[in-house]
Amino acid sequence: METIAVLTSGGDAPGMNAAIRASVRAALSSGLQVYGAKNGFSGLVEDDFQRLHARSVTNILQRGGTMLGTSRSTEFESKAGRRKAAKNLKSHAIDGLILIGGQGTAEAALIFHQEYKIPSLVIPASIDNDVAGTDFSVGFDTAVNGAMEAIDRIRDTAESSGRIFFVEVMGRSRGYIALYAGLSGGADAIFIPEEKEDIEALCKRLVAGHKAGKSSFVVVVAEGEEAGGAFSVAERVTKQLEGRVGVDYRVTVLGHLQRGGTPSSNDRVLGTTLGAAAVEGFEKGASNHLVGEINNNIVFTPLEKLPSMERELPKDLLHLLHTVGTT
Repeated sequence: METIAVLTSGGDAPGMNAAIRASVRAALSSGLQVYGAKNGFSGLVEDDFQRLHARSVTNILQRGGTMLGTSRSTEFESKAGRRKAAKNLKSHAIDGLILIGGQGTAEAALIFHQEYKIPSLVIPASIDNDVAGTDFSVGFDTAVNGAMEAIDRIRDTAESSGRIFFVEVMGRSRGYIALYAGLSGGADAIFIPEEKEDIEALCKRLVAGHKAGKSSFVVVVAEGEEAGGAFSVAERVTKQLEGRVGVDYRVTVLGHLQRGGTPSSNDRVLGTTLGAAAVEGFEKGASNHLVGEINNNIVFTPLEKLPSMERELPKDLLHLLHTVGTT
């Protein structure tokens, strides 16, 4: 292997730049040439490559987002698009790919490898933390800290105004951000897709808390919550509270606020660790794998195994969800 390309795909995640930087510098140290594909898989299809040197990745470690840009390429989803991508890689003599992204990136990388056998390694980067084969994805820690800080600020307002605040966080169909941010932010209740909701039980707790003198509450809701997110939960809760507790409520949707910003120390270190490990993986002959970290150890998981792997929330934290999250 003499030349590799690096790309970022899907939703941006803080720490992607750390993974790019480490991949590029580790590859250059090993005598490899490196290209960056602009805007994810679109760069492969549109032949939009940038030759990367050590100076190309200077001063990007602390920046959120991704210097290479990212997108979701519909053209790459077609066989014709992937054929163009393979042709463009061949024209640049690129014989290895490092792909930084989430579930969709891993799925696309698997299909592309099956069709063209180009050695590919995926670095998990997703604020949702929903990629199997690693304890944490790059970007998750920063997103959780951002949500936690927002909850802290909202609690100040809730206590001053005597309201219930329903805070919706991102996470697609998984409740990782909601669970971690809710527990660290001292939420009175947390609604996540993985757990069966109990609006009546929550209402009883809110009534009991109100009678005990508590005037404000913070409820964290994952955007993928089965019933439709914070607005739906708020409507159902307040409807059941009518005539029982005279508490006003507000809904705050954090949205893409959680994607941006300076990456945390954990995400910088994780991105750097996995980026360097990907290059080392190529040197050892790894191909068509996800490069993850489990129990502080680098683990290479075949991409074809990921769909069948369970991605479960930590049981000890789920236990805390029911014991600590009380009014």
